[in-house]
Amino acid sequence: MALTERFAEAVRYAAIVHATQVRKGTDVPYIGHLLGVASLVVDAGGEEDLAIAALLHDAAEDHGGEARLADIRARFGDRVTRMVEECSDSLTEDPEGKEEWKVRKQEHLGRLESAGRDTLIVVAADKVHNARAIVTDLQTLGPDRAFRRFKGTPRQVLWYYEENLRIAMDPRNDLPPALTAPLLAAVDQMRTHIAAAGG
Repeated sequence: MALTERFAEAVRYAAIVHATQVRKGTDVPYIGHLLGVASLVVDAGGEEDLAIAALLHDAAEDHGGEARLADIRARFGDRVTRMVEECSDSLTEDPEGKEEWKVRKQEHLGRLESAGRDTLIVVAADKVHNARAIVTDLQTLGPDRAFRRFKGTPRQVLWYYEENLRIAMDPRNDLPPALTAPLLAAVDQMRTHIAAAGG
């Protein structure tokens, strides 16, 4: 698989859209996460459209909702747009207008049950990257500080990742072991740390 100028354009676009955004509770530029997810997709054999969707998977959710989706469609086509839409747990333009965390996550998990394999590859890569970051925070900061960044409780966050793991591991979805194996390992580590802290 070759990555073309479309991928380079998606990197530039993601860097502009997320220019002022940082990872929760840090000063780390958000583009690092997006590049990490795209790297995981490429390493798992994902084609260019999936790698582009990985770069843009949070663009509509975090910056503009439906209007952002329309712009992505004009620039990168219907397939990328569908994946970005299916990756999004909210398309509300105003971040303050989003549903409560648990409700939003439950509804999104329900939609993922019928999402296509290409979307599930991007979602799994996103969850691998995020789960590894959570485990690193648990190891270096401890559970109290690590989970201060989240709207959900430690148990709720663990539930959310366990549900994503369940979907990723469903043999009907046939996701690459390059994603399911590290997701399983990260969720197991998360579970162990939370249990040890009495969470």
